Amino acid sequence: MDLARTEVGARIRGSAAARLGLMAVPVAFFAAFFAYPVAAIVARGLRVDGAWRFGRLWEVLGQSDIRHVLWFTTWQALASTALTLLIALPGAYVFARFDFPGKQVLRAVVTVPFVLPTVVVGTAFLALVGRGGLLDELWGVRLDTTVWAILLAHVFFNYAVVVRTVGGLWAQLDPRQEEAARMLGASRTRAWRTVTLPALAPAVSAAALMVFLFTFTSFGVVQILGGPTFSTLEVEIYRQTSEIFDLSTAAVLTLIQFVAVGAILALHAWTVRRRESALRLVDASVTARRPRGAGQWGLLAGVLGTIVVLLLLPLAVLVQRSFDAPDFGYYRALTSSDGGVFLVPPIEAIGNSLQYAVAATVIAVVIGGLAAAALTRRDAGGFVRGFDALLMLPLGVSAVTVGFGFLIALDEPPLDLRASWILVPLAQALVGVPFVVRTMLPVLRAVDQRLREAAAVLGASPWRVWREVDLPMVRRALLIAAGFAFAVSLGEFGATVFIARPDNPTLPVAVARLLGRAGELNYGQAMALSTILMVVCAVALLVLERLRTDRTGEF
Repeated sequence: MDLARTEVGARIRGSAAARLGLMAVPVAFFAAFFAYPVAAIVARGLRVDGAWRFGRLWEVLGQSDIRHVLWFTTWQALASTALTLLIALPGAYVFARFDFPGKQVLRAVVTVPFVLPTVVVGTAFLALVGRGGLLDELWGVRLDTTVWAILLAHVFFNYAVVVRTVGGLWAQLDPRQEEAARMLGASRTRAWRTVTLPALAPAVSAAALMVFLFTFTSFGVVQILGGPTFSTLEVEIYRQTSEIFDLSTAAVLTLIQFVAVGAILALHAWTVRRRESALRLVDASVTARRPRGAGQWGLLAGVLGTIVVLLLLPLAVLVQRSFDAPDFGYYRALTSSDGGVFLVPPIEAIGNSLQYAVAATVIAVVIGGLAAAALTRRDAGGFVRGFDALLMLPLGVSAVTVGFGFLIALDEPPLDLRASWILVPLAQALVGVPFVVRTMLPVLRAVDQRLREAAAVLGASPWRVWREVDLPMVRRALLIAAGFAFAVSLGEFGATVFIARPDNPTLPVAVARLLGRAGELNYGQAMALSTILMVVCAVALLVLERLRTDRTGEF
């Protein structure tokens, strides 16, 4: 018996060593392609003649225009988060508790905006509320010069975050707990406030923090809809870097955003741990039922109307604008080069984006898969939890800083990659890895640890344990993770805008360049390319929805 215990202990210690080995590759990847470029651009901005200028921080914060950017960044993120929760929570309830025809298809449709590139979202709302847009044509109303266009675009983009995150937990809460409170004399409102709301609070908090993070670091939406009037930290970093060439100010703003994002991610990790605490959960399929009564049917109709107006209408207007020219004129114009902003016909951006996205997906799945395997044990310690937080940083740190850091840092051996095509997929993979980890980790943690230990006791190596035990159970999650990484890579813009070569533009970069040029033809071509990008992302998402399981359906 003692010998068996000793052997099991040795296997467990071997498993811990294997986990550290799995972490080595992702840690090296993030050190080389995230920490090093970000540190390089910060150092370039804060070091003058070999000396650090930390006083530059107070100089930058003392500028009134920078303080205005910080205020607007925070204010619009808070307003966007509150508006998103207000509009999306009824949708989370409908998808969690109601069963109606077309529910699965509608769930996929609701998620489409989240995987769309921010450039496409900005373009779609420009076609709806901008100059010459639908509202301008019908009622002479323009919102592209107001903050409302930005707020509504952020709700459009993040609606699915609340529906998936909150609705996923809501669907598994046992409704009998609320019914028991009502039998004891509580009103419907009080039962919901005292029973259901506390159980949902961790999920609502997690969703709110995620929405705040995405809107706090918003770039493409504000860049297109904000114009010269509104600027977030991300947009200001881009402006200071690429237009004013003030690396010192850009570095200070990067540090400020880095600290803010770190605080947000720490809060998010805390709420996620609360969400993983013991709750009385049931199978989601038994809690959904057909709406009853005029009130519930009215709620369903209201949610469907919101989806049509807020989510589908901007996309429909985008498609309609792309066909405004007769004989598919805007699409045909994509096949020719005018020798201006593009060195190649814009249509080539489609092939470039697909090739880059495939390469980025392979990198993200390998790195994210290894990281998820290393994080499988919840009791792995503070070091591993810190590693988990590190994996989320690329979602919040300025993509503009990462892209420009690539140009500055990766220009000397052994990492002289500035002229290499792999630079773009590497930047895109940084954004894809967190989605791979978040998709695969819940499924890996659901695998019974005793199965792994039994295989190890029987002599299986860690690699064989993964191949024989884990892989068959997570194969579907792996495909879903690859799909998310592909869609996210396809639409990455903040870093790619710096490192994509003029003769190899990606779709988001091509759209932004076309929108930056005057003329109806350029505007129409931007709408056409955005429509193509939207269709590719939507098809990828519909495939994901067919693969989705209850364990892998949340963000």
